[in-house]
Amino acid sequence: MKGSFDQAADFDAIVVGSGISGGWAAKELTEKGLKVLVLERGKNLRHGIDYFSEHQPPWTKPFGGKPLRELYAEEYPIQSQNIIFDEMTRPYFLNDKQNPYQQQKAFNWTRSDIVGGKSLLWSRQVYRWSDLDFEANKKDGHGIDWPIRYADIKDWYSYVESFIGVSGEALGLDHLPDGIFQKPMELNAVEKSIKANIEHNHPDRVLTIGRTAVQTEPKNGRGACHYCGPCERGCSVGAYFSSLSSTLPAAEKTGNLTMRPESIVEALEVDPVSKKITAVKVIDAATGERMRFSGRLVFLCASAMASNQILLNSRSETFPNGLANGSGSLGRYIMDHYGDAIFALMPGYDDRYYSGNRPNNFYIPRFKNLSDNTKESAFVRGYGFQGASIRSTWSMMAGQVPGFGAYLKHALMRPGPWFTFMAGFGESLPRYENQVALHTSKRDRYGIPQLRFNVAFGENEARIREDMVVTGSEMLKQAGGVNINSVSINNVPGDAIHEMGGIRMGYDPATSVLNAYNQAHEVVNLFVTDGSCMTSASCVNPSLTFMALTARAADYAVKQLAAGSI
Repeated sequence: MKGSFDQAADFDAIVVGSGISGGWAAKELTEKGLKVLVLERGKNLRHGIDYFSEHQPPWTKPFGGKPLRELYAEEYPIQSQNIIFDEMTRPYFLNDKQNPYQQQKAFNWTRSDIVGGKSLLWSRQVYRWSDLDFEANKKDGHGIDWPIRYADIKDWYSYVESFIGVSGEALGLDHLPDGIFQKPMELNAVEKSIKANIEHNHPDRVLTIGRTAVQTEPKNGRGACHYCGPCERGCSVGAYFSSLSSTLPAAEKTGNLTMRPESIVEALEVDPVSKKITAVKVIDAATGERMRFSGRLVFLCASAMASNQILLNSRSETFPNGLANGSGSLGRYIMDHYGDAIFALMPGYDDRYYSGNRPNNFYIPRFKNLSDNTKESAFVRGYGFQGASIRSTWSMMAGQVPGFGAYLKHALMRPGPWFTFMAGFGESLPRYENQVALHTSKRDRYGIPQLRFNVAFGENEARIREDMVVTGSEMLKQAGGVNINSVSINNVPGDAIHEMGGIRMGYDPATSVLNAYNQAHEVVNLFVTDGSCMTSASCVNPSLTFMALTARAADYAVKQLAAGSI
C-alpha cells in the first residue's frame, strides 16, 4: 500500500512495475531474502476486496454496462477498442486523454492503471516456446540470434507453471513443448467434431483445448475455476493467475516487500564511473512530488513500451542516447502479433449446449514451416489459431430476429444457431525501422517526453495473413461450416497486446542491450524482463516466457550480488 516513504532508505532491489513480470521479480527477490521496493504507476487494488464489479449484474449499471460512446471517444479512444473494456472494467484502464502518446504510424497501446497491471486483463493463454522459436532468427537471417535455447529455460518454465497453475493437454509436439498441467478444460460438442475432422483431413495438424493459467484444481490457497465469468473484472477465488492473486501475496508473506502505487518512474540515474544505477527518479501521481529511491539492483518490468520509454529518457553524458544504449538498438525491432478471424455457422448441433462460461478457447498450433514437408515459399515463420464454438444468445440475435412484441421475446428465449470463430495469430519479424522514440517537444502532464510510435507490419506479415484465411476457411468448410467469412483483426500494431522488443537480448553488446540473463551489457545492476527483452516474437502468446525469464534472471542476479559481481 502507499504510505510514508523514506527516500533515503536503501533497498536491495527496486522493481518497476507490478504486472506479470514485475510480480514475479518481486516474489523471487523477496523470497531470496532481498528487501524489495515495487514502484507501480497505477492505483492500489486489493485482491478480492476491490473487485467491485466481479459479479455485478449489468442491469445495475447505466445502459446495462454498455459503452458510453461519447465518453469513450473523448477519454478512452484507444483503451475502449479492447474487447473487454466496458463500464465494469473501465477503472482498470489508463485514461488516454490524460496520458497521450504520439503515433507517426498507428499503434494501439493498451495500458492499465492498477496494481497488478495487465495481469488482471490478459487472456491467460500460456505456451512454452521451443527451439523452433529461439533458433528462427539465426536460421532465416531476420534479426539477431537469441543468446538462449529451450534447454536454458525449460526448468524455469516448469517452475513457473507449478506455481501459477496451468490447465491443458499434453500433445508431445516438439514445437509446442508440454508443461506441468492440471486437468484440461473440456471442448464442447461442436469443437470435438471440428477436432476430429481436422485431424482426419490433416494428420499434421492438431486441435486442443487452450493451455491457460486458470486452475481446474485448487492449489497454493487459490480455488478452482467455477466458470462464472467474466474473468477480467477480477477473480476473488484466485482461480486465474494474476500478480494480485499470486506473486505479490507470496512476496508480501516474506516481510521483505514494500509496495508503492501511484509512482511514475521518470528515469534511472547512473554513476558515470561505475556505470551502475544509483537512483530511480519517481513522480508521485497524486501530488506531483519528485523523489529518488536507491537500490543495489533494478528490475525494469514496466511493460514493453513503458520500459523503452524509461530507458530512452534516462539520458546522461555517459549514455547520451538512452541508458545502456551503446548498441543503438534501444527502441528498435518492435514486434506484435496480428491476424484474421474466420467465422462459420455450424448446422446440425441444435440439440447440444454447454454449461457455464469457459474461460478458455481451443488452440491449433502452428503447422507451416515446421519441416521440408510443410515449408512455404511465400513467407517465413508461421501462425496458429485460437477459437471457440458458441451458441448464439439473445443479445447476439436481437438485431437479426424479425418481428416484435411477444413473438420477438419468445424467439429470443430460444438458443440461436452455433457458430465457430478461429482467430489467427501470426509471427512478426524484427525489423530495425520498427521503432519507438521520445518526441522532441511533446510532453505528458508530468513533464516526461511522450513516446512516439513508428511501427508497421510488413510484406511477410501480409502473406501470412492471407494464408491463414485460406487454411482457416478450408478447415471450417471441411468440418461442415457454412456462410464462412473472414474479418481482419489485430490490424494495427498493439492490437494483440503482445508488444515486444526494443531492449532485446543478444550475445553481442554491439547489437543488443541485454545478455542471456536479461542483464544490461553496459549497466550490470540493471535487469529487464518484460516484453521489451524479446529478440523475436514467435506466434504463440509470450507471457509464460516473460515469467520464466524473470524467475531465471532473479536467480542469476541474486547469485551475482552475493558473489560481489554487481
